Amino acid sequence: MATLYVENVPDELYEALRERAKQKRRSIAAEVLTMLEENVPTVRELKSRREFARRMKLLRATTSPAAGPFPSTEEMQRSDRSR
Repeated sequence: MATLYVENVPDELYEALRERAKQKRRSIAAEVLTMLEENVPTVRELKSRREFARRMKLLRATTSPAAGPFPSTEEMQRSDRSR
């Protein structure tokens, strides 16, 4: 596993990071690692996102299996009120 060193971190940013780690009961290193995992996508994550986008595009391109026009929301509300 690689090691990452960061120099010249502004004091205000470091204090905010330290406070965030303290609130979550983590070390600063563990908090930074968690933030990186949540915000920097890996090759596998990017591949997964592309696959998801491709599947959504296919879904949008398919037509609904139900035939015929559907009532508008106003028509459905009127129908419900008349019951």
